[in-house]
This record gives sequence, C-alpha cells and structure tokens, in this order.
Amino acid sequence: MKFLDQAKVYIRSGDGGAGSVSFRREKFIEFGGPDGGDGGRGGDVWLEAVNGLNTLIDYRYQQHFKAKTGVHGMGRNMTGAKGADVTLKVPAGTQVFAEDNETLICDLTVVGQRFLLAKGGNGGFGNQHFKTSTNQAPRRANPGQPGEEMNVWLRLKLIADAGLVGLPNAGKSTFLATVTAAKPKIADYPFTTLHPGLGVARIDAREFVIADIPGLIEGAHEGVGIGDRFLGHVERTRVLLHLVSAQEENPGKAYKTVRAELDAYGNGLIEKVEIVALSQVDILDADERKKKVASLKRAAGRAPMLLSAATGEGVEAVLRALMAVVGDARDRAAAPVETRWDR
Repeated sequence: MKFLDQAKVYIRSGDGGAGSVSFRREKFIEFGGPDGGDGGRGGDVWLEAVNGLNTLIDYRYQQHFKAKTGVHGMGRNMTGAKGADVTLKVPAGTQVFAEDNETLICDLTVVGQRFLLAKGGNGGFGNQHFKTSTNQAPRRANPGQPGEEMNVWLRLKLIADAGLVGLPNAGKSTFLATVTAAKPKIADYPFTTLHPGLGVARIDAREFVIADIPGLIEGAHEGVGIGDRFLGHVERTRVLLHLVSAQEENPGKAYKTVRAELDAYGNGLIEKVEIVALSQVDILDADERKKKVASLKRAAGRAPMLLSAATGEGVEAVLRALMAVVGDARDRAAAPVETRWDR
C-alpha cells in the first residue's frame, strides 16, 4: 500500500427538499385546506477519525464527495426524509485546510472525533405554512435551500510517541526494524526510506509508537534531497531520537547539519526533548569510537548514547531512555487538573 499524506477533495452537502403544494380533498370533509408537507433537510458532510488507517491513499482514487438531496414534501402534511450524510474516514492526526492550503479548519487527533465540514440545506416550507385569514388556499411553497460546496486539503501528521531523525544512512530504518515489527526497506545507499514508517516498540512491559522519516540533508528546508516535507510527521512526538552514523568522518558536523534543518523548519521541533545516539558503533575499534564520541559530545553538548542495531549493543538502553520521556509525558497528560475556587 502506498503512503499518501496529502490529498485535495471536493465536497458538497445535499440540497434541501422542496415543499409541497397540496390540498386535503376527501368526501364529506368540508374545508379541507392546504396540507403540503415540508421538504427534508439535505445530507451533511462529516469528517471522522477512525482506527486502522495510517494513510490517505483512499482519496487518491476518489476526490468528489456529495451528500444526498432531501426528499421533497408530500401531501397530508408529510415531511420529506433527510438526505443521506457522507462521512470521510481518515486516520487520527489528519488536519483539514481550506482551498488556500493555509487556513486550518480542523485537526482530528483522537480516534472517534468527528467534525461537520458542510451542513445540508434546509428543506422548503409546504403550502400549509402560508395559510392566512385572507388566503385560505395558498398555492405556493418554498424550494429547498442549496447545500454548501468547497474544496479542502487533507493533510496527515502521524501521531507517534517518538520520532527518528538524522542524515540518510544513519541507521534509522534498521533501528525501527530491530525494535518493532515494522519492515522498512533497508539498503546501503542514501534515501532508502522514501515514506514515513510506524512501529510499536516494547520495553519493560510498556509500549510506545516510533515514527521513522526520510533522512535530512543540508538544504532540506529549501527542497534539497527529499526536502523537509515529512518533518510534519514528527511534530506531534514527545521525544526525538537523533541518530548520527559512526561512518561519518565528522559526527559533530553531521549532528549540527540536522539540527540546523530542524531549526529552519520550525514548528517547535528544535525545542523537543532530544536523545542523541551514535549508531552503527560495531564498525569502530576502541580508538575510533573514543574519537567520534568526543566529536559528537562537543557538538551536542552532552555525551551521546552508543547504539548498534546489528549487534544489539545499547538498544535496550536507548528504548528505556525514550520510554522514560514518553512515560513522563503520558503521566503529566493524565494528571488531574487542580481547580482553585476563590471566595
């Protein structure tokens, strides 16, 4: 299944049904009068976050969504039925933008959350509403009101607890495949990862979700390489795991390159809690390891963790460090808010 994190769709709510012009005419019933019913309301267009989806691929093959028109009113004061609604099902983390792709309409972050995108038109009044003392037999009814129509952009930002960042070939996909059941593509050339990936890691009987995005290179915020388009998928994470490959000649420079791109992207990424790890350390001897750890420590301002997904060195320690930050954030979010009542 292909990964699609942005789609443009056209939506239109249903028109209201027309009111009816009808008169009660029954044998032995005097002064029957008007009995035209009202039209039904048009269907609405809803957006709903559902479980089991992590891409917007469905909206690559269908971009037009129209709710049904309300049923017209009928005689005997019968009101028409409401038109059928249309519900767009999306993954949790989906944002909806107006046609300019800048104005945020809504942000669905929780499974089950719903938002009314377009309201159906009201049904028209039947002729029973227009009866007056001077007009006992009105022959007019209102048409239904038209529905709303618009083009909107759907943009997905994955909801994960931890995000992986780093240069291409920093070992992010290998780490994800080692600690989760995800099966990302792994190869020894740059930009092996072309789309974000998700996996669930487990440590000490606790679980958290890890998001892997394509590697960043210098100038990514200007579109160099794959660019910074996929950085939005780590905006919602609680912690970033910054992997720096031990194959880098200058790990400190590699670290600063990625940090500069995060700073240029903005949206609070540079302020997130960051765990720095020197990956692929199994290829280094003792002297090289000491030298590259020192280079990365000078750049990051703290000692990096050592990691090798191939041999398992440091994997559990990194997972516990990530879980500590994630668990603390979850505890704070679940803590009751103290309310003070001042007399």
